[in-house]
Amino acid sequence: MLWTGSHSAFTRDAWLGEFRATLALGWPMVLTNLAQIALTTTDVIVVGHLGADALAAATLGVNLYFGLLIFAIGLISATSPMMAEAIGRGHRVVRDVRRTFRQGLWSAVIVALPAWALLWHTDAVLLALGQEPQLAANAHVFMRELQWGFLPALGFIALRSFVAALERPIWAMVVTAVAIVFNIVANWALVFGHLGLPALGLRGSGLATTLSNTFLFFGLVGVVLADRQFRRFHLFGRWWRPDGARLATLWRLGVPIGATMALEVTLFNAAVFLMGQFGAVAIAAHSIAIQIAAASFMVPLGLGQAATVRVGLAHGAGARDAVTRAGWAAFALAIGFMATMSVVLLTVPRLLIGVFVDTGDPANAAVIDTAALFLVWAAIFQIADGAQAVGAGMLRGLQDTRVPMLYAAFGYWGCGMPLSLIFAFYVGLGGVGIWVGLAAGLAVVAVLMMRRWMRRDRLAL
Repeated sequence: MLWTGSHSAFTRDAWLGEFRATLALGWPMVLTNLAQIALTTTDVIVVGHLGADALAAATLGVNLYFGLLIFAIGLISATSPMMAEAIGRGHRVVRDVRRTFRQGLWSAVIVALPAWALLWHTDAVLLALGQEPQLAANAHVFMRELQWGFLPALGFIALRSFVAALERPIWAMVVTAVAIVFNIVANWALVFGHLGLPALGLRGSGLATTLSNTFLFFGLVGVVLADRQFRRFHLFGRWWRPDGARLATLWRLGVPIGATMALEVTLFNAAVFLMGQFGAVAIAAHSIAIQIAAASFMVPLGLGQAATVRVGLAHGAGARDAVTRAGWAAFALAIGFMATMSVVLLTVPRLLIGVFVDTGDPANAAVIDTAALFLVWAAIFQIADGAQAVGAGMLRGLQDTRVPMLYAAFGYWGCGMPLSLIFAFYVGLGGVGIWVGLAAGLAVVAVLMMRRWMRRDRLAL
């Protein structure tokens, strides 16, 4: 069990039990994250067959979309530590979990409305950011269909937090896996005009992903309504009832989580826009490299989500030793994986790049060579990226979100972005210089997050 007495807190059996529990909770979360990113990765792969210009336009659109979505996901994911603490506390569990979930849905609607308004004007936003008019226009066409998946994607996050807090995340994984298949078929049909449907190109890819996000939400709704253990919470009972105090608590925790995640993602999004200064080849190569790095990142992200639940359960029960085990077990698993991925990225980069483009086509040579160079730096920052992701998850389990947000602001935008600009434009390294800055920013945040975790007792978290 999670909560053992202090006399056995650090025995071999206690640690092995925690590793098993973290893996049991974490692997479905990891696969769910991989499956979710596969939705947009599918878009990138399919759109890549329309040409470099279409790929660049889709990349610009996706990065703008995710700059907003990732903040909203962070906000809604505050439901996870809140539910976990309620379950660990063991008092009025059903009522507290249901009310937290309900406010998660309210928050999803609140944040989706302004996001839709901004995404509706994607072309104007991209032009203001200095992108080429034709790329901005194509990205606008793509976004007019993609943006409507914003709200159902957030609804799915609230449901996923619920099943994870009950330590049954496999259902989210199953639904997401089916959604991937749906997205592949929908992209194939809508982009290229199969199954009697018109060939919609970029527009079809955006529509396919919106339909897939809608499938995600309603698929998991079906699960929680059908499963007896989930059904007893009556999640959708009187969902319209306001709960101002709980909504305020969710936003107090969730806004810093969303800001922390957004600070990292917008750093990488800004890197895409900076890449635009070096041409379509640099953007396409960056798109490929960042998709590979993002896929790797899903593992420590999932383990960090597992740490949030495990630490939250222990924190709710007041079991300090269990908090320690839960955090460090997730950290060790994440760092072990990312060290392995560093080796993979350094040794077989072209094999990975070949998933996105035809490596035998001479027309792709410049993109392939540039992407391989970017992957060297992706390999360098793997461990730091894993450490900051799981470190943030550990702290969220303690509902410690405000100071980690400040760390993210300093590390990503106080260090990472200035260094990207310096190395790219003043030192003259071009796209490689941008990746040097990204690696430095991740390293700073990782050190700060882990330092705070190790000082948690002194900080009375």
